[in-house]
Amino acid sequence: MNVVILAAGMGKRMQSALPKVLHPLAGKPLLSHVIATAHSLHAVSICVVYGHGGDQVLSSVAADDLQFALQEPQLGTGHAVAQAMPMLDDNVPTLVLYGDVPLTTTASLLRLMDVAGKDKLAILTAEMADPTGLGRIVREDDEIKRIVEQKDANEQERKITEINTGIMIAPTRPLKQWLSTLSNNNAQGEYYLTDIVARAVADGVKVVSAQPDAIWETLGVNSKVQLAELERVHQLNIARQLLEQGVTLLDPARIDVRGTLQCGRDVSIDVGCVFEGEVTLGDGVSIAAHCVIKNAHIAAGTVIKPFCHIENASVGAQSQIGPYARLRPGTELAEDVHIGNFVEIKNSQIAAHSKANHLAYVGDATIGSRVNIGAGTITCNYDGVNKSRTVIEDDAFIGSDTQLVAPVRVGKGATLGAGTTLTKDAPAGKLTVSRARQLTIDGWQRPVKIKK
Repeated sequence: MNVVILAAGMGKRMQSALPKVLHPLAGKPLLSHVIATAHSLHAVSICVVYGHGGDQVLSSVAADDLQFALQEPQLGTGHAVAQAMPMLDDNVPTLVLYGDVPLTTTASLLRLMDVAGKDKLAILTAEMADPTGLGRIVREDDEIKRIVEQKDANEQERKITEINTGIMIAPTRPLKQWLSTLSNNNAQGEYYLTDIVARAVADGVKVVSAQPDAIWETLGVNSKVQLAELERVHQLNIARQLLEQGVTLLDPARIDVRGTLQCGRDVSIDVGCVFEGEVTLGDGVSIAAHCVIKNAHIAAGTVIKPFCHIENASVGAQSQIGPYARLRPGTELAEDVHIGNFVEIKNSQIAAHSKANHLAYVGDATIGSRVNIGAGTITCNYDGVNKSRTVIEDDAFIGSDTQLVAPVRVGKGATLGAGTTLTKDAPAGKLTVSRARQLTIDGWQRPVKIKK
Protein backbone atom coordinates (compact mmCIF):
# COMPACT_ATOMS: atom_id res chain seq x y z
CA MET A 1 0.00 0.00 0.00
CA ASN A 2 0.86 3.70 -0.07
CA VAL A 3 0.82 5.62 3.19
CA VAL A 4 0.11 9.35 3.35
CA ILE A 5 0.85 11.05 6.69
CA LEU A 6 -0.75 14.46 7.20
CA ALA A 7 1.63 16.69 9.14
CA ALA A 8 1.08 20.22 7.89
CA GLY A 9 -0.84 21.79 10.77
CA MET A 10 0.49 24.67 12.86
CA GLY A 11 -0.88 23.55 16.21
CA LYS A 12 -1.75 26.99 17.59
CA ARG A 13 -3.03 25.55 20.86
CA MET A 14 0.41 24.09 21.60
CA GLN A 15 1.59 27.68 22.25
CA SER A 16 5.01 26.82 20.83
CA ALA A 17 7.36 27.73 17.98
CA LEU A 18 7.97 24.00 17.48
CA PRO A 19 5.64 22.42 14.88
CA LYS A 20 2.99 20.33 16.56
CA VAL A 21 4.08 17.03 15.01
CA LEU A 22 7.62 17.46 16.38
CA HIS A 23 6.61 17.69 20.03
CA PRO A 24 8.00 14.63 21.83
CA LEU A 25 6.04 11.69 23.14
CA ALA A 26 8.14 9.12 25.03
CA GLY A 27 11.28 10.89 23.88
CA LYS A 28 10.66 11.09 20.13
CA PRO A 29 8.51 13.34 17.90
CA LEU A 30 4.86 12.51 17.44
CA LEU A 31 5.48 12.23 13.71
CA SER A 32 8.28 9.69 14.24
CA HIS A 33 5.85 7.37 16.02
CA VAL A 34 3.52 7.48 13.01
CA ILE A 35 6.37 6.93 10.54
CA ALA A 36 7.50 3.90 12.56
CA THR A 37 3.97 2.48 12.35
CA ALA A 38 3.93 3.05 8.58
CA HIS A 39 7.24 1.19 8.27
CA SER A 40 5.78 -1.73 10.23
CA LEU A 41 3.15 -2.11 7.48
CA HIS A 42 5.84 -2.51 4.78
CA ALA A 43 4.36 0.28 2.67
CA VAL A 44 5.67 0.65 -0.89
CA SER A 45 5.58 4.43 -0.51
CA ILE A 46 5.38 6.74 2.52
CA CYS A 47 4.64 10.40 1.81
CA VAL A 48 4.64 13.04 4.57
CA VAL A 49 2.56 16.11 3.78
CA TYR A 50 4.14 19.05 5.57
CA GLY A 51 3.44 22.77 5.85
CA HIS A 52 4.04 24.86 8.96
CA GLY A 53 7.61 24.64 10.19
CA GLY A 54 8.56 22.87 6.98
CA ASP A 55 12.32 23.04 7.34
CA GLN A 56 12.17 21.74 10.90
CA VAL A 57 9.94 18.85 9.89
CA LEU A 58 12.18 17.90 6.98
CA SER A 59 15.38 18.02 9.02
CA SER A 60 13.84 16.06 11.90
CA VAL A 61 12.47 13.05 10.02
CA ALA A 62 14.13 13.09 6.59
CA ALA A 63 15.10 9.60 5.40
CA ASP A 64 15.82 7.93 2.08
CA ASP A 65 12.63 5.89 2.19
CA LEU A 66 10.34 8.87 2.78
CA GLN A 67 8.80 11.27 0.29
CA PHE A 68 7.55 14.75 1.12
CA ALA A 69 4.82 16.96 -0.30
CA LEU A 70 4.33 20.60 0.65
CA GLN A 71 0.82 21.83 1.46
CA GLU A 72 0.82 25.60 1.12
CA PRO A 73 -1.61 27.06 1.95
CA GLN A 74 -3.42 24.62 4.25
CA LEU A 75 -6.91 24.22 2.83
CA GLY A 76 -8.14 21.13 4.66
CA THR A 77 -7.50 17.40 4.87
CA GLY A 78 -8.77 16.65 1.37
CA HIS A 79 -6.47 19.29 -0.09
CA ALA A 80 -3.57 17.85 1.97
CA VAL A 81 -3.99 14.31 0.65
CA ALA A 82 -4.28 15.68 -2.90
CA GLN A 83 -0.74 17.11 -2.61
CA ALA A 84 0.63 13.60 -2.19
CA MET A 85 -1.21 12.02 -5.11
CA PRO A 86 1.53 12.50 -7.76
CA MET A 87 3.93 10.44 -5.62
CA LEU A 88 1.69 7.42 -5.09
CA ASP A 89 1.46 4.06 -6.84
CA ASP A 90 -1.96 3.82 -8.51
CA ASN A 91 -1.94 0.02 -8.37
CA VAL A 92 -2.10 -0.30 -4.57
CA PRO A 93 -4.47 1.24 -1.98
CA THR A 94 -3.59 4.38 -0.03
CA LEU A 95 -3.76 4.57 3.77
CA VAL A 96 -4.15 8.01 5.36
CA LEU A 97 -2.59 8.57 8.80
CA TYR A 98 -2.07 11.69 10.92
CA GLY A 99 1.21 13.02 12.27
CA ASP A 100 -0.41 14.08 15.54
CA VAL A 101 -2.10 10.70 16.22
CA PRO A 102 0.91 8.72 17.44
CA LEU A 103 -0.42 5.59 19.13
CA THR A 104 -2.41 3.77 16.45
CA THR A 105 -1.29 0.16 16.53
CA THR A 106 -0.18 -1.98 13.63
CA ALA A 107 -2.78 -4.60 14.61
CA SER A 108 -5.70 -2.17 14.24
CA LEU A 109 -4.42 -0.92 10.88
CA LEU A 110 -3.99 -4.47 9.60
CA ARG A 111 -7.61 -5.10 10.58
CA LEU A 112 -8.65 -2.02 8.59
CA MET A 113 -6.62 -3.16 5.57
CA ASP A 114 -8.21 -6.59 5.76
CA VAL A 115 -11.78 -5.28 5.52
CA ALA A 116 -10.78 -2.84 2.75
CA GLY A 117 -9.31 -5.42 0.41
CA LYS A 118 -8.22 -3.82 -2.85
CA ASP A 119 -11.41 -2.12 -3.93
CA LYS A 120 -13.30 -0.84 -0.87
CA LEU A 121 -13.10 2.42 1.07
CA ALA A 122 -12.48 1.48 4.70
CA ILE A 123 -12.74 3.86 7.66
CA LEU A 124 -11.45 3.35 11.18
CA THR A 125 -14.41 4.29 13.37
CA ALA A 126 -15.00 4.28 17.11
CA GLU A 127 -17.86 4.61 19.58
CA MET A 128 -17.56 7.59 21.93
CA ALA A 129 -19.94 8.50 24.74
CA ASP A 130 -19.19 12.17 24.12
CA PRO A 131 -18.47 12.71 20.41
CA THR A 132 -18.57 16.52 20.62
CA GLY A 133 -16.37 18.13 17.97
CA LEU A 134 -15.88 14.96 15.95
CA GLY A 135 -17.22 13.84 12.58
CA ARG A 136 -20.17 11.43 12.76
CA ILE A 137 -20.63 8.25 10.72
CA VAL A 138 -24.02 8.42 9.00
CA ARG A 139 -25.43 4.99 8.17
CA GLU A 140 -28.56 3.83 6.36
CA ASP A 141 -29.60 0.19 6.86
CA ASP A 142 -26.28 -0.27 8.64
CA GLU A 143 -24.30 0.83 5.57
CA ILE A 144 -22.04 3.90 5.73
CA LYS A 145 -23.37 6.65 3.46
CA ARG A 146 -21.43 9.72 4.50
CA ILE A 147 -19.50 11.51 7.26
CA VAL A 148 -20.78 14.78 8.65
CA GLU A 149 -18.55 17.17 10.61
CA GLN A 150 -19.73 18.59 13.92
CA LYS A 151 -20.18 22.14 12.58
CA ASP A 152 -22.21 20.90 9.61
CA ALA A 153 -24.31 18.32 11.50
CA ASN A 154 -28.00 18.81 12.29
CA GLU A 155 -29.51 18.05 15.68
CA GLN A 156 -30.27 14.41 14.85
CA GLU A 157 -26.81 13.77 13.39
CA ARG A 158 -25.14 15.17 16.49
CA LYS A 159 -26.74 12.39 18.53
CA ILE A 160 -24.72 9.78 16.61
CA THR A 161 -21.98 8.28 18.79
CA GLU A 162 -20.00 6.44 16.07
CA ILE A 163 -17.23 8.81 15.08
CA ASN A 164 -14.73 9.09 12.28
CA THR A 165 -11.12 8.80 13.49
CA GLY A 166 -9.86 10.26 10.21
CA ILE A 167 -7.83 7.15 9.42
CA MET A 168 -8.95 5.48 6.19
CA ILE A 169 -7.72 3.41 3.28
CA ALA A 170 -8.98 3.72 -0.29
CA PRO A 171 -8.19 2.39 -3.77
CA THR A 172 -5.82 4.99 -5.19
CA ARG A 173 -7.19 5.58 -8.70
CA PRO A 174 -10.75 6.33 -7.49
CA LEU A 175 -9.30 8.33 -4.58
CA LYS A 176 -7.58 10.70 -7.01
CA GLN A 177 -10.85 11.19 -8.87
CA TRP A 178 -12.85 11.79 -5.69
CA LEU A 179 -10.34 14.35 -4.43
CA SER A 180 -10.55 16.29 -7.67
CA THR A 181 -14.29 16.80 -7.17
CA LEU A 182 -14.23 18.09 -3.57
CA SER A 183 -15.87 21.39 -2.67
CA ASN A 184 -15.14 23.77 0.18
CA ASN A 185 -18.79 24.77 0.56
CA ASN A 186 -19.00 24.07 4.28
CA ALA A 187 -18.80 25.81 7.65
CA GLN A 188 -14.99 25.69 7.68
CA GLY A 189 -14.45 26.67 4.07
CA GLU A 190 -12.10 23.69 3.68
CA TYR A 191 -11.79 20.65 1.43
CA TYR A 192 -12.77 17.76 3.69
CA LEU A 193 -11.26 14.33 3.09
CA THR A 194 -14.42 12.90 4.66
CA ASP A 195 -16.48 14.07 1.67
CA ILE A 196 -14.97 11.25 -0.40
CA VAL A 197 -17.33 8.86 1.40
CA ALA A 198 -20.35 10.28 -0.38
CA ARG A 199 -18.40 10.20 -3.67
CA ALA A 200 -17.58 6.53 -3.14
CA VAL A 201 -21.22 5.69 -2.39
CA ALA A 202 -22.30 7.52 -5.54
CA ASP A 203 -19.78 5.48 -7.57
CA GLY A 204 -21.01 2.21 -6.11
CA VAL A 205 -17.84 1.61 -4.11
CA LYS A 206 -18.62 -0.20 -0.87
CA VAL A 207 -17.73 1.75 2.29
CA VAL A 208 -16.79 -0.44 5.24
CA SER A 209 -15.36 0.08 8.72
CA ALA A 210 -13.13 -1.45 11.37
CA GLN A 211 -12.60 -0.52 14.99
CA PRO A 212 -9.38 -0.10 16.99
CA ASP A 213 -8.59 -2.23 20.01
CA ALA A 214 -8.63 0.85 22.26
CA ILE A 215 -9.89 4.41 21.92
CA TRP A 216 -6.48 5.86 22.82
CA GLU A 217 -5.19 4.61 19.46
CA THR A 218 -7.29 7.29 17.77
CA LEU A 219 -6.51 10.24 20.05
CA GLY A 220 -4.69 13.20 18.54
CA VAL A 221 -2.67 15.97 20.13
CA ASN A 222 -3.82 19.57 19.86
CA SER A 223 -2.55 21.02 23.14
CA LYS A 224 0.06 20.44 25.82
CA VAL A 225 -2.71 19.08 28.03
CA GLN A 226 -3.59 16.41 25.47
CA LEU A 227 0.10 15.65 24.93
CA ALA A 228 0.60 15.07 28.66
CA GLU A 229 -2.52 12.89 28.85
CA LEU A 230 -1.37 10.76 25.92
CA GLU A 231 2.12 10.45 27.41
CA ARG A 232 0.60 8.91 30.55
CA VAL A 233 -1.54 6.55 28.47
CA HIS A 234 1.52 5.42 26.55
CA GLN A 235 3.66 4.99 29.66
CA LEU A 236 0.94 2.99 31.41
CA ASN A 237 0.73 0.73 28.36
CA ILE A 238 4.49 0.16 28.56
CA ALA A 239 4.27 -0.46 32.31
CA ARG A 240 1.52 -3.02 31.77
CA GLN A 241 3.68 -4.86 29.21
CA LEU A 242 6.61 -4.91 31.63
CA LEU A 243 4.41 -6.25 34.42
CA GLU A 244 3.10 -9.00 32.15
CA GLN A 245 6.72 -9.92 31.38
CA GLY A 246 7.35 -10.41 35.10
CA VAL A 247 9.07 -7.11 35.93
CA THR A 248 8.29 -5.73 39.39
CA LEU A 249 7.26 -2.07 39.24
CA LEU A 250 6.78 -0.45 42.65
CA ASP A 251 4.33 1.98 41.03
CA PRO A 252 3.35 1.48 37.35
CA ALA A 253 2.23 5.11 37.18
CA ARG A 254 5.72 6.39 37.96
CA ILE A 255 8.02 5.06 35.27
CA ASP A 256 9.06 6.66 31.97
CA VAL A 257 10.44 4.66 29.06
CA ARG A 258 11.68 6.87 26.23
CA GLY A 259 13.09 4.23 23.96
CA THR A 260 13.41 0.46 24.40
CA LEU A 261 13.71 -1.28 27.76
CA GLN A 262 14.54 -4.99 27.77
CA CYS A 263 14.39 -6.81 31.10
CA GLY A 264 15.42 -10.26 32.24
CA ARG A 265 13.71 -12.29 34.95
CA ASP A 266 13.13 -10.93 38.46
CA VAL A 267 13.97 -7.32 37.62
CA SER A 268 12.73 -4.70 40.09
CA ILE A 269 12.25 -0.99 39.30
CA ASP A 270 11.34 1.56 41.97
CA VAL A 271 9.47 4.84 41.42
CA GLY A 272 10.53 7.83 39.34
CA CYS A 273 12.99 6.04 37.03
CA VAL A 274 13.57 7.22 33.46
CA PHE A 275 14.93 4.93 30.74
CA GLU A 276 16.09 6.50 27.47
CA GLY A 277 17.40 5.01 24.23
CA GLU A 278 18.32 1.31 24.32
CA VAL A 279 18.52 -0.09 27.86
CA THR A 280 19.02 -3.73 28.86
CA LEU A 281 18.60 -4.99 32.42
CA GLY A 282 19.82 -8.52 33.15
CA ASP A 283 18.25 -11.10 35.44
CA GLY A 284 17.80 -9.98 39.04
CA VAL A 285 18.78 -6.36 38.45
CA SER A 286 17.37 -3.92 41.00
CA ILE A 287 16.91 -0.24 40.09
CA ALA A 288 16.14 1.98 43.08
CA ALA A 289 14.16 5.21 43.01
CA HIS A 290 14.79 8.20 40.75
CA CYS A 291 17.50 6.83 38.47
CA VAL A 292 18.07 8.01 34.89
CA ILE A 293 19.52 5.32 32.62
CA LYS A 294 20.27 5.96 28.93
CA ASN A 295 21.73 3.59 26.34
CA ALA A 296 23.15 1.24 28.93
CA HIS A 297 23.58 -2.45 29.66
CA ILE A 298 23.23 -3.53 33.30
CA ALA A 299 24.28 -7.14 33.82
CA ALA A 300 22.64 -9.73 36.07
CA GLY A 301 22.40 -9.25 39.80
CA THR A 302 23.52 -5.63 39.82
CA VAL A 303 22.01 -3.17 42.29
CA ILE A 304 21.60 0.44 41.21
CA LYS A 305 20.88 2.55 44.28
CA PRO A 306 18.78 5.77 44.27
CA PHE A 307 19.50 8.89 42.22
CA CYS A 308 22.10 7.44 39.83
CA HIS A 309 22.70 8.72 36.28
CA ILE A 310 24.04 6.17 33.80
CA GLU A 311 24.60 7.06 30.13
CA ASN A 312 26.25 5.10 27.31
CA ALA A 313 27.82 2.73 29.81
CA SER A 314 27.94 -0.95 30.67
CA VAL A 315 27.89 -2.39 34.19
CA GLY A 316 29.07 -5.94 34.93
CA ALA A 317 27.25 -8.59 36.91
CA GLN A 318 26.81 -8.38 40.69
CA SER A 319 28.01 -4.77 40.83
CA GLN A 320 26.76 -2.07 43.20
CA ILE A 321 26.29 1.48 41.98
CA GLY A 322 25.34 4.56 44.00
CA PRO A 323 23.50 6.18 45.53
CA TYR A 324 24.17 9.45 43.69
CA ALA A 325 26.69 7.95 41.27
CA ARG A 326 27.22 9.10 37.70
CA LEU A 327 28.48 6.81 34.95
CA ARG A 328 29.22 8.88 31.86
CA PRO A 329 29.75 7.72 28.25
CA GLY A 330 32.52 5.21 27.71
CA THR A 331 32.29 3.67 31.18
CA GLU A 332 32.81 -0.09 31.21
CA LEU A 333 32.62 -1.88 34.55
CA ALA A 334 33.41 -5.57 34.98
CA GLU A 335 31.72 -7.85 37.51
CA ASP A 336 31.49 -7.03 41.20
CA VAL A 337 32.59 -3.41 40.88
CA HIS A 338 31.45 -0.98 43.59
CA ILE A 339 30.87 2.66 42.64
CA GLY A 340 29.60 4.60 45.64
CA ASN A 341 27.96 7.92 46.42
CA PHE A 342 29.15 11.02 44.59
CA VAL A 343 31.53 9.10 42.34
CA GLU A 344 31.78 10.03 38.66
CA ILE A 345 33.28 7.70 36.04
CA LYS A 346 33.94 8.82 32.45
CA ASN A 347 35.45 6.95 29.49
CA SER A 348 37.11 4.44 31.82
CA GLN A 349 37.39 0.70 32.15
CA ILE A 350 37.35 -0.82 35.63
CA ALA A 351 38.14 -4.52 36.06
CA ALA A 352 36.52 -6.99 38.46
CA HIS A 353 36.25 -6.50 42.24
CA SER A 354 37.52 -2.90 42.24
CA LYS A 355 35.95 -0.17 44.37
CA ALA A 356 35.51 3.59 44.40
CA ASN A 357 33.12 3.96 47.29
CA HIS A 358 32.80 7.73 47.70
CA LEU A 359 33.68 11.20 46.46
CA ALA A 360 35.91 10.44 43.49
CA TYR A 361 36.36 11.33 39.82
CA VAL A 362 37.80 8.73 37.46
CA GLY A 363 38.13 9.95 33.87
CA ASP A 364 40.03 8.49 30.90
CA ALA A 365 41.43 5.69 33.04
CA THR A 366 42.14 1.98 32.84
CA ILE A 367 41.85 0.34 36.25
CA GLY A 368 42.73 -3.26 37.03
CA SER A 369 41.21 -5.80 39.40
CA ARG A 370 40.90 -5.46 43.18
CA VAL A 371 41.87 -1.80 43.14
CA ASN A 372 40.71 0.45 45.96
CA ILE A 373 40.09 4.11 45.07
CA GLY A 374 40.01 6.24 48.25
CA ALA A 375 37.66 9.13 48.94
CA GLY A 376 38.55 12.40 47.27
CA THR A 377 40.66 10.77 44.53
CA ILE A 378 40.81 12.57 41.18
CA THR A 379 42.36 11.59 37.87
CA CYS A 380 43.60 14.87 36.42
CA ASN A 381 43.01 13.93 32.80
CA TYR A 382 42.70 17.33 31.08
CA ASP A 383 45.39 19.99 30.77
CA GLY A 384 43.16 22.53 29.05
CA VAL A 385 43.97 21.24 25.56
CA ASN A 386 44.60 17.49 25.62
CA LYS A 387 43.14 14.58 27.54
CA SER A 388 45.57 11.96 28.83
CA ARG A 389 45.13 8.53 30.31
CA THR A 390 45.72 7.12 33.78
CA VAL A 391 46.53 3.42 34.25
CA ILE A 392 46.16 1.70 37.63
CA GLU A 393 47.21 -1.93 37.65
CA ASP A 394 45.80 -4.85 39.67
CA ASP A 395 45.73 -4.77 43.48
CA ALA A 396 46.77 -1.12 43.79
CA PHE A 397 45.58 0.93 46.77
CA ILE A 398 44.91 4.62 46.17
CA GLY A 399 44.76 6.61 49.40
CA SER A 400 42.22 9.34 50.05
CA ASP A 401 42.61 12.84 48.61
CA THR A 402 44.98 11.69 45.87
CA GLN A 403 45.46 13.41 42.52
CA LEU A 404 46.84 11.38 39.62
CA VAL A 405 48.14 13.79 36.97
CA ALA A 406 47.87 11.99 33.64
CA PRO A 407 49.56 10.50 31.79
CA VAL A 408 50.64 8.37 34.70
CA ARG A 409 50.78 4.68 35.69
CA VAL A 410 50.41 3.01 39.07
CA GLY A 411 52.11 -0.38 39.12
CA LYS A 412 50.64 -3.66 40.28
CA GLY A 413 50.16 -3.84 44.04
CA ALA A 414 51.39 -0.27 44.58
CA THR A 415 50.11 1.92 47.40
CA LEU A 416 49.65 5.68 47.17
CA GLY A 417 49.56 7.43 50.54
CA ALA A 418 46.71 9.79 51.35
CA GLY A 419 47.17 13.30 50.03
CA THR A 420 49.58 12.28 47.27
CA THR A 421 49.82 14.26 44.04
CA LEU A 422 51.23 11.75 41.58
CA THR A 423 53.04 13.26 38.57
CA LYS A 424 55.36 10.33 37.83
CA ASP A 425 54.72 6.60 37.58
CA ALA A 426 54.42 4.77 40.90
CA PRO A 427 56.43 1.51 40.94
CA ALA A 428 54.74 -1.82 41.55
CA GLY A 429 54.53 -3.15 45.07
CA LYS A 430 55.84 -0.03 46.80
CA LEU A 431 54.45 2.86 48.84
CA THR A 432 54.58 6.21 47.09
CA VAL A 433 53.87 9.38 49.09
CA SER A 434 53.92 12.98 47.96
CA ARG A 435 53.02 15.46 50.69
CA ALA A 436 54.55 18.35 52.63
CA ARG A 437 56.25 17.58 55.93
CA GLN A 438 53.96 18.16 58.89
CA LEU A 439 55.00 21.09 61.11
CA THR A 440 53.68 22.48 64.37
CA ILE A 441 54.34 26.21 64.93
CA ASP A 442 54.85 26.98 68.59
CA GLY A 443 53.54 30.29 69.87
CA TRP A 444 51.24 30.89 66.89
CA GLN A 445 47.91 32.54 67.68
CA ARG A 446 44.82 32.68 65.57
CA PRO A 447 43.86 36.25 64.51
CA VAL A 448 40.89 37.79 66.33
CA LYS A 449 38.54 40.57 65.39
CA ILE A 450 39.26 43.93 67.00
CA LYS A 451 36.21 45.50 68.56
CA LYS A 452 35.70 49.14 67.61
